[in-house]
Amino acid sequence: MHAQFDQLFTQPENSVFKVVFYPDRIYHAPYLNATRSERYRYNVREVRSQVDITVLKGEVYLDGQFLTNFLRIEYRASRLVEQVRERNRFIRMRLLGWLKLFSDATDTGPEASVAFHYDRWINAYQVELWGTLEPPPTSTHDFRILDQMGYLGPITRIGAFDAVMSDYRQIKRIALAFRENDVEIPDGYHIGMPEWDNNFLRSHEEPRTQDPSSSQNTIGDKNYLLDFQRDWYVPAASDIAPVRYRNPMMDPDNPDVKDTNIIEMRWLFQRELGSSVVFFHEVTVPPGAVEGTHQHIGTEELYYIVQGEGLAYVGEGDAPGTDQLPTVTRQIYGIGPKACKELPVKAGSVIFNKSGGIHGIRNPGTQPLKFVAFLYHTA
Repeated sequence: MHAQFDQLFTQPENSVFKVVFYPDRIYHAPYLNATRSERYRYNVREVRSQVDITVLKGEVYLDGQFLTNFLRIEYRASRLVEQVRERNRFIRMRLLGWLKLFSDATDTGPEASVAFHYDRWINAYQVELWGTLEPPPTSTHDFRILDQMGYLGPITRIGAFDAVMSDYRQIKRIALAFRENDVEIPDGYHIGMPEWDNNFLRSHEEPRTQDPSSSQNTIGDKNYLLDFQRDWYVPAASDIAPVRYRNPMMDPDNPDVKDTNIIEMRWLFQRELGSSVVFFHEVTVPPGAVEGTHQHIGTEELYYIVQGEGLAYVGEGDAPGTDQLPTVTRQIYGIGPKACKELPVKAGSVIFNKSGGIHGIRNPGTQPLKFVAFLYHTA
C-alpha cells in the first residue's frame, strides 16, 4: 500500500483536527463503502455539509493504484422523515435523490436520479458515485465490494456524469433534492405522490430591482446547493447592491408603518454557507427608520452593530441584565403587542436572539445605523 495513505492518519495536523475540532469524517475511512476490503483506500480531498447533507469527493485506490474519482453523498433525512410520517408512511431502507453537477459558474450541468441506501454505521442514507466500476485490466474487484456495485447499489456510476467525474476538481457545485422511493418497502405497493425534501420554501435574495419589497428580488430555489469554492474575498461590502425593504417585519396596523420606512440589506453570503447557516448580511437602517420587532422559532440570529447608534428591543425578562432599562410595548410581527425592553445600542453592541426570542431595532438618530447579522437553524 502506498505510504501516503498511512500518512493521512499519522500526520500531526490531522491529529490536531481530530482532537481540537469537531471530528471530520475524512479520517474515518472504515465508514466508506469499499473499505470492507483492505485492498481499497480513499483519498478524500474535499468535504461540504449543509443541514442533513454531507458530500465528500476525492479518489479511490485499488491495491495502491489509482482506480477512479468518487463523489459520496450522505443524507440524514430528518425533514423527509417528518413529511413522510404526516402521510402515515415510513422511508424504510431506501430513498431517491436528484442530483445536478456544475463544472462552472453557469446554471447548466448534467442531472440524474440515484438510489440512496440506509447505512447503520452512520445512521444516514448514502451513495457513492464512482467514475468507473471497471477494475484495471490486470486486476479484479474484491467480491466483498462487487455486491455493492450496480445500477441501484450503494456504489454506482451515472453515465451522464462521466465528463465531470473524470476529474473531481471539476465539480464546483452540486444541487440536491430527496424524495420517497417509488415503491413502499417491504409491502411493495406503488406510492403515487411521493414526498420531497427539496429545501422546502428556501429562497435567496438578489437585487434585481430597487423597488422596495419587490417579489422580483426573492428567488425560489427548490433544492439544496453545496458549493466547493474554497475562499471568498469581498473587498468592500458597500460595492454590493442592497435589496430594499419597506416596513420589514411589520403588520399593516403597526404604528411604525409608513411609505418612507425603508431599510437596506446587502446579502453577502446565502447559499454559499454550509452547516445550518441561512445567511450573513449587512443591514442599513436610515435615520428615523425601523426594522419591525419579530420572533424567531427554530432559528437563532446574531446582530453586531458596526456603525451608528439606536434602540433595540427584546422580550421583557428574556435578556439578563436588562431589568433596569425602560419597558415599552412593541407590536410583534404576526403576534400583536408585547412588553419589551428597550436597549441602547452602538458600534460594538451585540444582540443574540435564541429560538423563541424576539428582537427589532430602531434608528432615532441622524446618522445611518448599520449592523451585520447571521441566522441559522437550531438543528
